Amino acid sequence: MTLRIAFMGTPDFAVPTLSELIGQRHEIAAVYTQPARPRGRGLASEPSPVAKLAQAEGLPVRTPETLKSADAQAQFAALNLDAAVVVAYGLLLPSPILHAPRLGCFNLHASLLPRWRGAAPIQRAIAAGDRETGVMVMRMDEGLDTGPVLMAESTEIGRKTFGELHDELSLMGASLMARALAALERGSIGEKPQSPAGATYAKKIAKEETRIDWSKSDMALDCLIRALSPVPGAWCEARGERLKILYAEPVPGEGRAGEIISDDLIVACGEGALRLIRLQRAGGRVMGADELLRGFPLPKGTMLA
Repeated sequence: MTLRIAFMGTPDFAVPTLSELIGQRHEIAAVYTQPARPRGRGLASEPSPVAKLAQAEGLPVRTPETLKSADAQAQFAALNLDAAVVVAYGLLLPSPILHAPRLGCFNLHASLLPRWRGAAPIQRAIAAGDRETGVMVMRMDEGLDTGPVLMAESTEIGRKTFGELHDELSLMGASLMARALAALERGSIGEKPQSPAGATYAKKIAKEETRIDWSKSDMALDCLIRALSPVPGAWCEARGERLKILYAEPVPGEGRAGEIISDDLIVACGEGALRLIRLQRAGGRVMGADELLRGFPLPKGTMLA
């Protein structure tokens, strides 16, 4: 038996889940995604990654600006759904939407709830130095990522960057959602309320957070750099130019905060030091330290700001 589903998602993170549900032969009555937005240097209007997959698979795509109108809610209810699957959609689901499907609406969230509810759970987990994170399937309610959890899977963060962990959790989440729906279909899955203790909020990354403050410790900056790699990228100024640091490693070292203390790009921090490994000049491509230094000398004693 398959379920009649609406899929609601927008970015790359959501694509593997939609692909998995197509492969599981669920009946996808409609795909909801954010409208096409200007993207790239030319700012041409471009459909979301989810819209591109849905169109390639011949699925009906809907791009409402809001779900708060009576008309949008009536159109959703008319789909006569068993369930809705939500993965990084980008719109709040009002009560009439949440209650329209027979079994409910189910969200895939990239954290171990109740830690890191909200918009940027992967980045915040790395930046905070968390040892592990994961994905959870929860039944949606009217709160922000507060619903009861059906299934969860965890992974060690280690020294992964945001890009690496994003891709890992995206695939892990696709499998988890497919298994949760199969169990839901059989009526063999339970739900566990989230603990009221330990809840944190993962707010969006603000522009001012991306600039490196060299007075912080090497460990704190290592976490920040990995949390923002490859996008939006943690950055500093070098010789009056913006320089993104996309990967670094804590190493022993002392000096003034922001001072390059070796010829192989070790920079002193407020505590400890960082060896800079992957970097990107403004408008350029990502390079290793050796390649960067051949065209952009940063000798010992240079101050980064």
